[in-house]
Amino acid sequence: MSYYRQHVFFCVNQREEGALCCNDHSARAIRDYAKDRIKRLKLDRKGKVRINMAGCLDRCNEGPVIVIYPEEVWYTYVDKEDIDEIIEEHLRNGRVVERLKI
Repeated sequence: MSYYRQHVFFCVNQREEGALCCNDHSARAIRDYAKDRIKRLKLDRKGKVRINMAGCLDRCNEGPVIVIYPEEVWYTYVDKEDIDEIIEEHLRNGRVVERLKI
């Protein structure tokens, strides 16, 4: 069994010279919000969920993006409410949020 049940990777890449990137959409702040929310829900322990930052996940044109492993489900999001929905539906209840899936 893996140490964590799920890993959530937030692309926080910042590209140069005006190229599209996830960090243009406050990705780092949204990742911090998700990490805090997971802690408040006590989902941040062994056998549960780990929130991580990632460099470029190479899908910036669909971004901002996150990917959840081991399910290999990719999401985009607009705001904290989308992240709350992903946490509640996917991470807590095991249901893919189809409207945010890419």
